[in-house]
Amino acid sequence: MLDIESKIYVAGHNGMVGSAIVRHLSQLGCSNLVTRDRAELDLTNQQAVESFFFEETPDIVILAAAKVGGIHANNTYPADFIFDNLSIELNTINSAYRNGAKQLLFLGSSCIYPKMAPQPLKEDCLLTGSLEPTNEAYAIAKIAGLKLCEYYRKQFGVRFHSMMPTNLYGRGDNYHPEHSHLLPALLRRFHEAKLENKNTVTIWGTGTPRRELMNVDDLASAAIHVLQLDNPPDLVNAGTGIDHSILEIAEIVKEVIGFKGEIDTDPSKPDGTPRKLMDISLLESQGWSPSVSLEEGIKDTYQLFLEESERGNLREA
Repeated sequence: MLDIESKIYVAGHNGMVGSAIVRHLSQLGCSNLVTRDRAELDLTNQQAVESFFFEETPDIVILAAAKVGGIHANNTYPADFIFDNLSIELNTINSAYRNGAKQLLFLGSSCIYPKMAPQPLKEDCLLTGSLEPTNEAYAIAKIAGLKLCEYYRKQFGVRFHSMMPTNLYGRGDNYHPEHSHLLPALLRRFHEAKLENKNTVTIWGTGTPRRELMNVDDLASAAIHVLQLDNPPDLVNAGTGIDHSILEIAEIVKEVIGFKGEIDTDPSKPDGTPRKLMDISLLESQGWSPSVSLEEGIKDTYQLFLEESERGNLREA
């Protein structure tokens, strides 16, 4: 079991993943949580990160901080994505080790796996083929982070390990009109189309690629479960084990929002990876399984979207 008295540093606590993990840890009674926002601690600054760890000496580190974005952002700013994410990982993981952290969980992404890897994606298909070009810079950075944890564990015996989530959505998601991920982009597009009485909503690409979507509260539950294992895997996938075509996801969003028009596709826009379904058999063998269905999760997320819009605090970073 997780020692609720442990000092736990959650890097990226204001993000969708980090905030979900903080909520779940708080519900478990963990009161000795350490957080810093970007203004207080720039994780790309090596000296600042080292000073922070020297002063705080957390027992457990959860590295959920990252520079993230959708296809457009990854394509447009690849140098920023690889530099910032490598800097965050190198500084945080090394400083955690140097200052006595007993455990570190690094959270990555399913985009680490080869574009044409056999489906569903198993952990052992890592580095067996070429990456999807549209997010290669981000993927390379995440691969470096998980390997850093693996090698620190191998060389120094520290319990540093990694979890690779599938596509996430839920409370605290980013609804930026250009830089958001699939589900928040669809929710906003269909919501605005409904308000404006439009006849159609156009989605990028052919609509045929398949995507697995996981509610962020399920991911937080999985992360905390893995942290409590005596001997967690170096690398473990986290997902639902179920995928849908992008067009099918758009149809669910349309139904939830109550949009009465039609859905068009735009094949001139990139599709991205044809399919990304995680094999979660390793995680399930460790005693965890998902609990939030896609339909239930989209309904809850749309309600949160409406509430955040009403309060004027919708995230559009």
